Amino acid sequence: MSKILSVQQRITATFQQRDGHTLHVRKATVAEPALRRIYDALALNAAPGGIQKLTV
Repeated sequence: MSKILSVQQRITATFQQRDGHTLHVRKATVAEPALRRIYDALALNAAPGGIQKLTV
């Protein structure tokens, strides 16, 4: 079971904007089918944390 739960990760993509600021976008990877079934059974969101954007 721990292998099923360990495959989903949160990633951060960093972009340099034209105005010189840096945009960081953070989101979860897509849940694999076995993990998706667990989320569905528990009535949980398969993309925990949603999408977070931060401009620095």
